[in-house]
Amino acid sequence: MIAAYQSSCQSRVDAALENLLSSPRPELQRLYAAMRYSLFNGGKRVRPLLTYAACEALGGAPERANAAACAVELIHAYSLVHDDLPAMDDDDLRRGQPTTHIAFDEACAILAGDGLQSLAFEVLSDATHNPHDADLRLAMLSALARAAGPAGMVGGQAIDLGSVGQTLDQNALEIMHRHKTGALIEASVQLGALASGRADEHALKALHIYARAIGLAFQVQDDILDVESDTATLGKTQGKDQAHDKPTYPALLGLDAAKVYALELRDQALHALRPFDQAAEPLRDLARYIVERRS
Repeated sequence: MIAAYQSSCQSRVDAALENLLSSPRPELQRLYAAMRYSLFNGGKRVRPLLTYAACEALGGAPERANAAACAVELIHAYSLVHDDLPAMDDDDLRRGQPTTHIAFDEACAILAGDGLQSLAFEVLSDATHNPHDADLRLAMLSALARAAGPAGMVGGQAIDLGSVGQTLDQNALEIMHRHKTGALIEASVQLGALASGRADEHALKALHIYARAIGLAFQVQDDILDVESDTATLGKTQGKDQAHDKPTYPALLGLDAAKVYALELRDQALHALRPFDQAAEPLRDLARYIVERRS
C-alpha cells in the first residue's frame, strides 16, 4: 500500500520540482547542475509524502499541496548538502552517491544549498506556483521559516555540533532532535493541512501531535539503523555517529530499549489520528513505515 502511494507522490513532486530547476542563463548551468544533483539523488521524499497525505486526510485534492511538497523537499535537500560539508559532518557519501561537495566542489555545494533554500520560499510565496490566497501563503511561509531556522532545523544542527563527545540525558537528546529532524517533519504535515483549505483548530492540533511523534520516531530509527544496518543499505557511512562520539538513542537507552521507544512513538502517532476517517490511511501507513524502514 505505502509503496504505491509513495510512487504516486514521488512522481507528482518530482515533476513539479523539475519545472523549478531549469537554468535561466548559461553562466548558471553548473550551479543548477549541483542543485539538481542534490535534489534528484534517490531520496525517498518522505516529507512531501507527509504533506500530500495531510492534505488528503482533510479532504483536499493533492495538487493543492504541490508547492508545499516542493518547498519541504527543497529545504530538506539543502540541509543535507550543508550537513555533509567538511565543516559540519564531513561526509563523502549520501544515498550511495558522492556528496555534493565531492561531486562538484565545496564552494559550489554551499551555493547549491543556498539556492535550494531560497527557492523553497520563492515557491511558497509565488501565486503562480502556490495559488492560494495571500493570507494562506503567508501562514505557510511563516511555518516553513520557523521550522527551517534557528528555532527549528538550524538550531538543532547547532546543538548537534556542540554535543559531540558530551553525554546528554534523554530530555536534552529529544530537544536536539525535535529541532534538527522533527521541526521540518512537523512543518511538512502542517503545510499539507493548510494547503487543503479545510484545516480547523481540532484537526491541526491532532496532526501536530501525530507529527511530533513521527518526527522523533524518524530520528530514533535513524539512530538504530546507524548501529544495525550497513553502508550499502543506508547509502551513507554506517557507524559514523558512534565513531564521532555523537549522542544517540541506542547509546543512551540501549538498542532494544530504543526499538521499543520507536514503537511507542509510532503508537502515539496512530492514536492521534483516531478522529480521522479512511482518508488518513496514508498518514497511518507512513507512521508505520518510518519505524520499519531499513534505510
